[in-house]
Amino acid sequence: MAKETVDVLIIGSGHSGGMAAKILTEKGISCLMLNAGPVPDVRKDTEMKAAYTLPFHGFKKPDQVPHVFQANEFNANTWVDEKEVPYTFDPKHPYNWVRVRLFGGRSLFWSRMSYRLSDYEFKGKSHDGFGDDWPISLSDLAPYYSRVEKIFRVQGHLDGLPQYPDGNFIPDNSAWSGSMQRVVAAGKKLGVPVCRPRTSLGIDGLASSVNLLLPDAFATNKLKAVPNVVVRELGVDKNTGLVNEVHFVDRLSRREMSVKARVVVLAAGTLESTRLLLNSKIANSSGVLGHYLIDQVYGPGIVCSVPEARDGKATHELMGGSATAPRFRNIDTKAKNFIRGYAITMTSRMGGMAPENFATYGEDLQNKLESYNNSEFATGMMGEVLAHYENCVSIDKCEVDAWGIPALHVETKYADNEINMARDAVDTGIAIAEAAGFEVLTKNYDPNPPGYSIHEMGTCRMGDDPKTSVLNKWNQCHDIKNLFVVDAGCFVSSGWQNPTMTISSLAMRASEYLAEQMRQGNV
Repeated sequence: MAKETVDVLIIGSGHSGGMAAKILTEKGISCLMLNAGPVPDVRKDTEMKAAYTLPFHGFKKPDQVPHVFQANEFNANTWVDEKEVPYTFDPKHPYNWVRVRLFGGRSLFWSRMSYRLSDYEFKGKSHDGFGDDWPISLSDLAPYYSRVEKIFRVQGHLDGLPQYPDGNFIPDNSAWSGSMQRVVAAGKKLGVPVCRPRTSLGIDGLASSVNLLLPDAFATNKLKAVPNVVVRELGVDKNTGLVNEVHFVDRLSRREMSVKARVVVLAAGTLESTRLLLNSKIANSSGVLGHYLIDQVYGPGIVCSVPEARDGKATHELMGGSATAPRFRNIDTKAKNFIRGYAITMTSRMGGMAPENFATYGEDLQNKLESYNNSEFATGMMGEVLAHYENCVSIDKCEVDAWGIPALHVETKYADNEINMARDAVDTGIAIAEAAGFEVLTKNYDPNPPGYSIHEMGTCRMGDDPKTSVLNKWNQCHDIKNLFVVDAGCFVSSGWQNPTMTISSLAMRASEYLAEQMRQGNV
């Protein structure tokens, strides 16, 4: 493989890598894709067995993937083994990095919430003076959002809100349940828009790179993919300043290999792409590579009961459904103690209540659980984390992974802005619930640790100025013109929105630009 020179080498196979492969191969460009994990057998990996037959009775081994809250004994092998691929952080400021090394990456497991960023996010500095604007606007990305929404079959309702941009949706005109009708009315009374969420329907219950993007790329006969290889370093030609070689190791045999490439597209995920650049000691003339790590505040919320649904009176007409209250703070007015905004997620459901929602025990607890069954209304939040230079990643000087590649050290923490935003989200949720006539049972004001949303972004930000950014507006490295980074590392701000639609749209836009530059001979 060392003697072969490929047109485009793509590192990573998730939504961004899959989109790059689809666009480039459909333009007639030959691509080689490297992925750190195997081709998954998700059904086998998550196969349910009788818990009593398993060593840990369905729970994960105590020291296995400790930072993956979704992990259990049935699916633990799905996630990256943190002993094999460690990372470090200050114990006083923990970071929750959830990783998947499978062909298709985390696209196999995302929640399918499908939102556009608005210009309140793209042009945040222009709106409130903090940080930096993106070098693009919603109008620049809108045509790509529309194409991506069509591929992913996004279902949604047209709401006409500037902070919640409409898109190319499969219409969702479903009726609200009785409890959600009361929430909509309560939100209107309080000036909080309550809207239907927007969800990727995908195909056959999956909306991943593996079933929506990569099949199109493979159909062109222009894509080759190699699983189970871990990229170690990008080599740069000293004469041209271009990336000319990629060094990697076979995950299983430990054999060291390399391949030459005309262009390299990094799509390994925010932190893995940045880790590779830092270990390669390239693309950092600005000094900001690894800095401005962002994600979203996640966790705070409330649990309530709909009184009319208790004691066996719940019906599907009364209970059920979900809603989103898109950002409503800091649009036309300013919140007193935080900037930017958050969304409130809301769910009405039938099913059992968790015991921790009741401050009692024994027979009284049992009676409460029986009475309150099928009456739950709950809220959560997704809030923007501000981009601060000091929230960053660097190469750990002591820790290496199973292949001897230096690990990442993460330094990040929430500031007062995020804490105040979380408090406001919970208080607003309480106000909506009480206005709707619900009983508030529990409230949680404490955000989960950074990273818990599994929406890490930044550290390889785009911008017009090479002195303050790593990439230009086309996801092309300022320092190395044949190097593109198309995952969420390019984000300038996080917004409150789930980032997948934006990641995929940026990857599509960057790939079409790259294809044209290659056609013209500029790359």
